[in-house]
Amino acid sequence: MSSGKKLGENLRKLRLKKNMSQVDLANALSVDRAYISNIENGRMNPTLSTLEKIAGALKVSIKDLVE
Repeated sequence: MSSGKKLGENLRKLRLKKNMSQVDLANALSVDRAYISNIENGRMNPTLSTLEKIAGALKVSIKDLVE
């Protein structure tokens, strides 16, 4: 499985575990909901800076997102 797909699956799983919608996460990051959707579907690869923001918003480590 590609790293982008794995990241997307982990992001979706962690987001749902925190009872957050894509809109909630997008608002926390000041990005468009479609951007979150594209990451979750493996169509976009976020920068390290964005990964840090996502991890912070979900209160998880970057490692939790990528492994």
